[in-house]
Amino acid sequence: MLNSDPAFDSLQGLSVGDALGAQFFVPGSSVPDLLAGRPPSAPWPWTDDTEMACSVYAEIHDRGSVDRDLLADAFAQRCEPYRGYGPGTVVVLHEIRDGRPWAEAAGAVFGGRGSWGNGAAMRVAPLGAHFAGNPDRAAAQAALSAETTHRHPEAIVGAMVVAVAAAYAGATRGKCCAPDELLLTVEPYLVDGRTAEGVRRARKLLGRTAAEAAYELGNGARVSAQDTVPFTLWVAATFLEDYPGAITACVEAGGDVDTTAAIVGGIVAAHTGIGDRGATHGIPREWLAAREPLPAWAFGRLPGSER
Repeated sequence: MLNSDPAFDSLQGLSVGDALGAQFFVPGSSVPDLLAGRPPSAPWPWTDDTEMACSVYAEIHDRGSVDRDLLADAFAQRCEPYRGYGPGTVVVLHEIRDGRPWAEAAGAVFGGRGSWGNGAAMRVAPLGAHFAGNPDRAAAQAALSAETTHRHPEAIVGAMVVAVAAAYAGATRGKCCAPDELLLTVEPYLVDGRTAEGVRRARKLLGRTAAEAAYELGNGARVSAQDTVPFTLWVAATFLEDYPGAITACVEAGGDVDTTAAIVGGIVAAHTGIGDRGATHGIPREWLAAREPLPAWAFGRLPGSER
């Protein structure tokens, strides 16, 4: 099913990837079983990746643009630490909730350099998909969304290029795309740094195996933008027509699986939608059913509160 709203499909894909990826931190989950078509038993709880992505989706759907004050407050008020938030993020969000301005709270961490973690990139794909066909707008709004918690340039660039990739994916729904097209699309938004270097290296690795790409680019194990975003863009470019294949590649690569699968799932689902559609393989309906329902507040003004 190809929903008319790529941002909605992106959120579904992000949350399913997150929830399925998180199962591989649970004893008993088996990569060979997943490869054989036997995913972990339901239900699949989602993590902080999805909780923050739901806030981004709700804000961008209702307002059409990012208000950093409102988004930071939404992150802070909705933070459920048991969802797997990093300790540094919990501190920042608690400070914001207690009244500290988000710019001060986010800017003070890591000796005033700000965080270069992958958290800004993990939640932004639905925003990018909302601006399908308008990469400049996607990049600008992604930067604003990142700054509320991640002030380091690496994290901001990571969020920008994930959003641009999702905007490209949404704009090319129904079209077959060569793998290098997605990576070429993000090139103008690569501000020099380690994340940009990794994304450029990812283009040279197209056609290699996921294991080789993860070895060269990282798999998110360091929880940084620079060791997460390049690999996820490689996966999205390689498997843009195949949502299950994309998520499986993230699981096989290991590392920060829930986050890599969330980023990839958000990008790829903006292109594929839900279920099979011709030669494109979208989010499997059984995976969507296994995922914990999304919070009703994420869909505020949409007809039907949980989907």
